[in-house]
Amino acid sequence: MWKLYILLTITMLLWGLNLPMLKYLLIYMNPVTMTAFRILTAGITVFIILAAFKIVRLPTKKEWAYIVGGAVLNVVFHHYFLNMGLFRTTGTNASLILGTGPVLTAICTALILRNYPTKIQWIGAAIGFIGIGSVVLAGGESLAGLQIGDAFVFISILAQVLSFLVISKAARTLDPRLLTAYMLIVGGLILSVISLIQEPGELIKFTTVPSSFWVIFATSAILGTAVGHMLYNYSIGQIGPSKAAIFMNLNTLFALSGSALFLGEIITGSHLFGFLLIIIGVILGSGAAEDLWKKRKTTPKPSL
Repeated sequence: MWKLYILLTITMLLWGLNLPMLKYLLIYMNPVTMTAFRILTAGITVFIILAAFKIVRLPTKKEWAYIVGGAVLNVVFHHYFLNMGLFRTTGTNASLILGTGPVLTAICTALILRNYPTKIQWIGAAIGFIGIGSVVLAGGESLAGLQIGDAFVFISILAQVLSFLVISKAARTLDPRLLTAYMLIVGGLILSVISLIQEPGELIKFTTVPSSFWVIFATSAILGTAVGHMLYNYSIGQIGPSKAAIFMNLNTLFALSGSALFLGEIITGSHLFGFLLIIIGVILGSGAAEDLWKKRKTTPKPSL
């Protein structure tokens, strides 16, 4: 179980650092075209990795239904609205809204899958959400400043949350890592068609971007999307969407830490307090604290 917690923490590090990378890429390209080719690159990368481990196979008809459903929600809707939102709002506001993921996942899982989190997990989710609010509001943002871009980001996280439920069902018969590969390719192709309609002529910009764009593009596609989604979807198949989603609280921590490290943004005492709440929320909400407590109770005391 602890190996999965470490994998999820690494995934959140990749996703958190991916947010400022996306903001950088959007300086040179419009969102849909850039996203479509970044997703396709990620999908090809996952297939290459899985082929090396010889776990690539053709899905069944039922599995194709899950693949298409997951691709539409997790790739098309999530990435389309996330990048359209980032194009219109600040990274700070986006971090706050993305931080609602664990709470939305817990609610949707309880309502749709009838899988209810424990009281301690609910408390952890609430503490983590308060921590995210503290971090973001420390940056001087206010909820009154929410705009259409923020609505797009919320739609993106809601679509991703719903996709987690699809992934958890598909993982019963299909390796989540292979599911990720198919979802990225199907979703990337759909986004490519949308980009040709919404952003005609945008492809020519790929010939004018600086070399730094391609370095960030490759890093975002391979690490942030390919490896990140592969690890996260694998974790969903192992521990379920509710526990895995709690780790999404770490997105804000890593995103703002990366901004401070690479962009020179200032981290205040309020940020550190918020970070502490996020970490406490993850430990409680993920079930890690309960696992430790149960292990301690069942471990026999040494005899004198």
